[in-house]
Amino acid sequence: ALIAHCGDSLSGIGGVKRPGIVHRIDKDTSGVLVVAKSDRAHHGLARQFEKHTVERHYLALVHGVPDRSDPRLGGVKGVSFEPGGILKITTQLARHKTDRQRQAVLFHGGRHAVTRARVVETFGAPPALALVDCWLETGRTHQIRVHMAHSGHGLVGDPTYGGRRKPSATALGPEAAAAVAAFPRQALHAATLGFVHPVSGEDLRFTADLPEDFAGLLARLRS
Repeated sequence: ALIAHCGDSLSGIGGVKRPGIVHRIDKDTSGVLVVAKSDRAHHGLARQFEKHTVERHYLALVHGVPDRSDPRLGGVKGVSFEPGGILKITTQLARHKTDRQRQAVLFHGGRHAVTRARVVETFGAPPALALVDCWLETGRTHQIRVHMAHSGHGLVGDPTYGGRRKPSATALGPEAAAAVAAFPRQALHAATLGFVHPVSGEDLRFTADLPEDFAGLLARLRS
């Protein structure tokens, strides 16, 4: 679709299979991506990603409520809270030793990874799910998914990191609980991307609305 829309006007740095692609989001994660139309732009954007100066916010629907009300978080290595109740997760990440499709949390070796998260909205009585704004200091493969799972608050629908656990019908109601259990992918959306234009130097910020499936699930939970 990208090639059909842009034709030959894409950076060739990514090769024939990935023309113009500067960064990735996980398969089945929705949201905003930036694509370079020239090699100069590609180099400039890639440099910003390498220096971790790109603003990246994701919306995630997670099991439980990852805030100070969860006493278990105090005992999870690499998890802390910053002023304003912001959850901070700091670990190393590396490919799992036995399952090459997964990333594993480490504290020695691997690549440094930092995720911050803030609860936006909770669902259920008592609260059983939370909509969380996550932002990246680093951008490792599966970073938000594996970090939230490490904290004990995995993403709804995530088949790789255990997010398909059965939600509480008592807390959510049977129809909403069934909708959560049936959600077919990880509930993760790349909502905001901000960077400096690599040629003009202009500060740019782009947002993507929630897709129909994610927005529909939230509407069901709110009703």
